[in-house]
Amino acid sequence: MSRLLDQLRRRKEDRAMMAGLRCSLVESKKHRAWPVLHRLGVDVTNRVVAIVAALYATHPEEGQGNFGVTCREIQIRRGDKQSDDNKPTPTERRFLHLLAAEKGDELYQRVTRMVLVAKSQDVPVNYEQLETDLKFWNERTKTEWAGSFWTPDVDVDGLRAAAEGAHA
Repeated sequence: MSRLLDQLRRRKEDRAMMAGLRCSLVESKKHRAWPVLHRLGVDVTNRVVAIVAALYATHPEEGQGNFGVTCREIQIRRGDKQSDDNKPTPTERRFLHLLAAEKGDELYQRVTRMVLVAKSQDVPVNYEQLETDLKFWNERTKTEWAGSFWTPDVDVDGLRAAAEGAHA
């Protein structure tokens, strides 16, 4: 993906190419993205890469961290406050739905909605990490996102390494 991202970064002002890539997000138009993906050296059957390229074409602002970091920043910028009755904030509700998604179209649709919210709030996205996480969508990925969203000061990688060391 990094080679693809390098190409996208260099060509993000190419409006026709970006419009073609965005077609991957619409079921009835995704065939329009195939020639563009092919020209970029992407296998048109690789749905994860096609989705991430389309999301980049939609919102090319790049950041750091996993998608949990992105969603936490969305919540901060939206000013979502925890209510007295302990109900989830609107962003938390969307994030919980995202974490509950099955791999495939359901997941891609929920990630797309959150990237659109990120765009509206000027929140950057780490597309390289997002591509890896979507490709390997599992409980570990979900837990890492949740940790970044709800316990941002905790070193998730350090905790994982300590846990793996304890189990060795």
